[in-house]
Amino acid sequence: MPSRGEVWLANLDPRRGTEPGKTRPVLLLQAQALLDAGHPSTLVVPLTTSLLDDAEPLRIRVPASQRLRRPSDLLVDQLRAIDNRRLIEGPLTRLPRPLMARVDEAVREVLGLPGA
Repeated sequence: MPSRGEVWLANLDPRRGTEPGKTRPVLLLQAQALLDAGHPSTLVVPLTTSLLDDAEPLRIRVPASQRLRRPSDLLVDQLRAIDNRRLIEGPLTRLPRPLMARVDEAVREVLGLPGA
């Protein structure tokens, strides 16, 4: 069963406009309760290996670890819901709590939500 904070491979094709496409890693961001309940879609943040320094909160750097072989940036401004059938392999890695806390803060900032 997928878990919040894991990075999975997902097929994001076909893409539209500025959306990231192709098969790429995505961070599962959705609440664990929805994942456990078998909700048919999942909120994810795509990753890219095209790195940009000093781009928070729009990008958060994820170091290579386990099966995520290259450092990557989370595209926080590309948060999206995908059908679970797009998730094709995982988990590649799991983000540590301090990094997930930074992701949560970046998502709040990008969405204009108050802090926790």
